Amino acid sequence: MSYEVLMEKLGFPNSEKLKKILMYLMDEESARIASALPGSLEELSQKLRMERDRVREILEKLFSKGVVFPKDFKKREYFRFARDIIQLHDSTLANKNVKDPEFARLWKEFLDSEGYRKIGEILSSSGMRIWRVIPAYNAIKDIPGVLPQENIKELIKAQERIAVVPCSCRNLTRLIEEPCKHTDETTWHCIQVGRGAEYVLAKNAGVEISLEDALRLIEKIEEDGLIHTWPNTSKMVDPRITANCNCCGDCCEFFLSARAAGVGIGKIIEKSRYEAFVEVEKCTGCQTCIERCHFDAIELYRPEGSKKFKAKVVEEKCFGCGVCVVGCKQNAIKLKAVRPPEFISQ
Repeated sequence: MSYEVLMEKLGFPNSEKLKKILMYLMDEESARIASALPGSLEELSQKLRMERDRVREILEKLFSKGVVFPKDFKKREYFRFARDIIQLHDSTLANKNVKDPEFARLWKEFLDSEGYRKIGEILSSSGMRIWRVIPAYNAIKDIPGVLPQENIKELIKAQERIAVVPCSCRNLTRLIEEPCKHTDETTWHCIQVGRGAEYVLAKNAGVEISLEDALRLIEKIEEDGLIHTWPNTSKMVDPRITANCNCCGDCCEFFLSARAAGVGIGKIIEKSRYEAFVEVEKCTGCQTCIERCHFDAIELYRPEGSKKFKAKVVEEKCFGCGVCVVGCKQNAIKLKAVRPPEFISQ
């Protein structure tokens, strides 16, 4: 019965595939405690008629696995269960200690059969885009008028604490031997900041890194052609700003959820203020930009009177991520601001 309570909380009350994930993460006794959350150690001990030390022991194990979350990462006296399926996915897979392919396969089976579709439907129907694209630093560094809120290096510099963990999405695909086409997650790409950094360090899921290391990682991320995403707010620092995801179209849960639900990715992730354009005379038609674009926003065409094909940006599809700009050796493709500063959500 405890597993069913947790499945109900996660929004998948009849999912046998989700039940297998929960059973992998916890036994009956642990599930009983998790289903009684939220609560303090004292409250749970009295409610479940269990020794307080036993309750603490189980909750500590569930915390390290990413199943439950303490209000205070140091004291760890009051806990809650994962607030939704996305948090459970991210917290249980974005962990340096997760190495079992069987666990990844359980998640893959659940997500492909029902998880991605429902996540996509929920996120797209909410009318809110929780995440937004941040343009690649090397695509905008020479553009005048760039705001600090859209400069990934300035955003990282504003954070007091920084850590890095394996990307939950690419850790999954790596473990099931269907690795990312764009990068290798043996180099971790999921940057945790603020409370997010405190969380992964408290449960030993990642490692703390210096600002200098984080900025070097940003350079590597851009070379690999990943998309910077950030919470959709104009604030530089906020308790709700916990991570800088660096996404790809073939692994990212947001892209896969949008496809499974039959909705555009623009229903889930907000664009940047920028848009790519091509200086046709410099373009050699090498197609590198097409290969790097995660949004299918670039195509080839042959200009009138030309023998060569050139790249062209499909404006309505472009999210202004700058991945194409960083990869263009001819410097033929660039970004320009097409939306006002107030476009960034307050």
